[in-house]
Amino acid sequence: MSLRVCPQSNSSLSLSHSPMASSPSSPLLLFFFSSSFFFGFFSSATSADSTLKTYIVRVDSQSKPSVFPTHQHWFASLLSADESSPDAAAARILHTYDTVFHGFSASLSPSQLDSLRGHPSVLAVLEDRRRYLHTTRSPQFLGLRNQQGLWSDSDYGSDVIIGVLDTGVWPERRSFSDVNLGPVPKRWKGACETGEKFGAHNCNRKLVGARFFVKGNDAAGRGAGPGMGGGINETVEFRSPRDADGHGTHTASTAAGRYSFRASMAGYAPGIAKGVAPKARIASYKVCWKNSGCFDSDILAAFDAAVNDGVDVISISIGGGDGISSPYYLDPIAIGSYGAVSHGIFVSSSAGNDGPNGMTVTNIAPWLTTVGAGTIDRNFPADVILGNGVKLSGVSLYSGPPLSGKMYPLVYPGKSGILTSSLCMENSLDANHVKGKIVICDRGSSARVAKGLVVLKAGGVGMILANGISNGEGLVGDAHMIPTAAVGANEGDSVKAYVSSTSNPTATIQFRGTQIGIKPAPVVASFSGRGPNGLNPEILKPDLIAPGVNILAAWTDAIGPTGLDSDTRKTEFNILSGTSMACPHVGGAAALLKSAHPDWSPAAIRSAMMTTANLLDNTLKPMTDESTGKPATPYDFGAGHVNLDRAMDPGLIYDITSDDYMNFLCGIGYSNKIIQVITRSPVNCPRAKKPLPENLNYPSVAALFSSTRTGVQSKSFTRTVTNVGEPKAVYQVKIESVPKGVSLVVKPTTLVFSEAVKKQTFMVTIKADTKSLLLDDSGAAFGSLSWSDGKHLVRSPIVITQISPL
Repeated sequence: MSLRVCPQSNSSLSLSHSPMASSPSSPLLLFFFSSSFFFGFFSSATSADSTLKTYIVRVDSQSKPSVFPTHQHWFASLLSADESSPDAAAARILHTYDTVFHGFSASLSPSQLDSLRGHPSVLAVLEDRRRYLHTTRSPQFLGLRNQQGLWSDSDYGSDVIIGVLDTGVWPERRSFSDVNLGPVPKRWKGACETGEKFGAHNCNRKLVGARFFVKGNDAAGRGAGPGMGGGINETVEFRSPRDADGHGTHTASTAAGRYSFRASMAGYAPGIAKGVAPKARIASYKVCWKNSGCFDSDILAAFDAAVNDGVDVISISIGGGDGISSPYYLDPIAIGSYGAVSHGIFVSSSAGNDGPNGMTVTNIAPWLTTVGAGTIDRNFPADVILGNGVKLSGVSLYSGPPLSGKMYPLVYPGKSGILTSSLCMENSLDANHVKGKIVICDRGSSARVAKGLVVLKAGGVGMILANGISNGEGLVGDAHMIPTAAVGANEGDSVKAYVSSTSNPTATIQFRGTQIGIKPAPVVASFSGRGPNGLNPEILKPDLIAPGVNILAAWTDAIGPTGLDSDTRKTEFNILSGTSMACPHVGGAAALLKSAHPDWSPAAIRSAMMTTANLLDNTLKPMTDESTGKPATPYDFGAGHVNLDRAMDPGLIYDITSDDYMNFLCGIGYSNKIIQVITRSPVNCPRAKKPLPENLNYPSVAALFSSTRTGVQSKSFTRTVTNVGEPKAVYQVKIESVPKGVSLVVKPTTLVFSEAVKKQTFMVTIKADTKSLLLDDSGAAFGSLSWSDGKHLVRSPIVITQISPL
């Protein structure tokens, strides 16, 4: 198997002439451009065109005529020329952007869109798209220890502000208490926006700011974008920073929740709940809305606000819902995060939940830290006991009346051959067939907890939720409303075979509470997005993994633990799984590292986590893949599982500057104008010698060899390391796990540092003989190189693969 790489030519974007699917914009500029610029282009179509869609417009801010005192005046004049009134044109503007992006977003008719595309000051026009949340004992599992190490050295992150772009926050939770916290850092410039059931008093020294962004969602609901499905449902939502979904409260408290004693979810996972950086401050940016998702224009506005407000870290557990990564210039998360990183802000993003298939990792821009999910050493076992005495292992967070060992008739609706019945979709079950029985439902197509509700409505007494082959043996617990056990694909096949083998199948479910000390752990979660990087395989993604399975954290009071509208149960904490849960772990980790090392750049922080990450589980064996049980690879876990005890003192780091990222973008073939869509600043790519994208100073190395050439092929890579340990140090290289058919040479083999010499550059040359090169099922082979001074081990994963250009 060889990797097919699409060339990233400029033909995918017609600058100033063609729309670009969903990209971000910058608030101030956007407003300026919208109020004047748009008025000039909007009038001709206000009545002729009835179909409105929302677009994000990237404007060259340097093109403003000097006659206008501000960009806002300039935009207003352009817009008002053909509009019935300046107010009418201004009403089309949703957001203006001026920090991470220059431009605006607005609802446009087709003719207005055509006009904008042709304007010389417009660099790009991007269609607003909807995105989705990446949901489906952890601080200790990151290597953090009470009263020592990074927690104590960073004062638990007390001077760092984490911006969480999510569904808002439920401020009354104990996780957001400011008791015994010092004053808010003076550099903070944010706001506590008020709205429905949310006042200024809801912010404090812990929750230092809260904002909400809904204009893009509202525009979609008004019809600006057929099929976009936007518009909030105000019967279940709050038009304010208050969280009606629960996801934002959960991620915020995972990153930086205060100590909460006697925490649990209906008795499961009892103990002390705390975030990774318990004293870090939280700023909540509500961009996602219950049942209607998150829109690019709102996400970009939140990035713009967060940078202006003064956050130090951003955590964003959001991505596309199709498992496909857009080019960076079409991706508002990539654009917004570039602006944030260029201001020194670390951005943690989720890798997506479309695993275990390959090339499913999302949020893959090289300036983002992309986080996959692993298990922790805690589980919630539930046993399925069949009428023939066979016991099958599963998991569950069901907390209602137990079945108490009583055997019930067992039925599998999928025997009928009707797919919707096997999946227990809405209105697919015959009550006469399932009433009083335990029902086997196949996983997929609808929410796991929703299947249990379908069974309950049809009169069933319990559910066995069976994985299919795509999910393998990967299991997550859910707070079902009906007695339920989730089982892996093998157990699912066993219980279905039992049903077919007897005329009177029976079963019961036994719930066994919370079990800790599970081995092996961590294991790469089956759902976690996998490499290779679908845009630029020269950059290994995901970067690393963190706890993302069965994570206990704070929850909203607006909805029950299943998130279903019919679930009226209340719980202070909930247990969720997904790369959404892994992402804020790394956001909190970055806050601790930033507090301990305030001069470190976002790339330095990521490097410290990657080069010190764990490769072994708690049985001291290589980490495995939950979906297959086989050893995992860097396509699954990146550099490994975060270990903050070592990341605090990594020895060497691989740093990256904004100029380095610009050279990378030049190297992948982007034109100067395309790059300016991302970077805000004008760029002049070298004409004589194009930079090589694989020479971006990343803490990993990916060698791509042609699948159409035979014989020995060679690639060389340059890397520079910075000493952040003892000033005088000598590091020796160690090459590990060189695949068959590959030779790897590093020059020099020794790096010497002193007070005067803090940086050293080395070259890695990889040669591969395509005749003898052995690749795994993913089409890759893996190795690693490390630098060691006897105290530190600075490890970089190496990937070797073959590509066949289209």
